[in-house]
Amino acid sequence: MKLALITIALLGLGFAGIAIKIWGKKGGKFEGTCASNNPMFNEEGENCSFCGARPDEQCLKEDVVA
Repeated sequence: MKLALITIALLGLGFAGIAIKIWGKKGGKFEGTCASNNPMFNEEGENCSFCGARPDEQCLKEDVVA
């Protein structure tokens, strides 16, 4: 029983942290939503396969919900 309460409390803290991060973003938009903006995922400098953005650009899809 104690383990279940600890697990629920930790999950609640995690969800609260994510909610605060979303709430604190200006305009509700996240920057760097394309994998091409992350050099760890795109070592060769290719364009994003989802929206076509170059590594130095923001996501080109206006309707992407982050």
